[in-house]
Amino acid sequence: MPGSHGALTKAGKVRQQTPKVPRTGVNARKKKIPRVRNRENYIKRVVKKRYAGQPDSRGAQKHKRRVRRRSR
Repeated sequence: MPGSHGALTKAGKVRQQTPKVPRTGVNARKKKIPRVRNRENYIKRVVKKRYAGQPDSRGAQKHKRRVRRRSR
């Protein structure tokens, strides 16, 4: 392959040299796979008619106002 940049023998050199730092705090928890996360959000939003994010966030407050307006 003409014009390739760098030798393939050096691929991943920097990543291998970097020390592994353990996750701490919020990032310590393993994240759910998107399929499961999306399914849970669908159940919360569509089936239970709730807001799927933080309960006191701006989006949740806006959602409450919209739901209240629809139910009248």
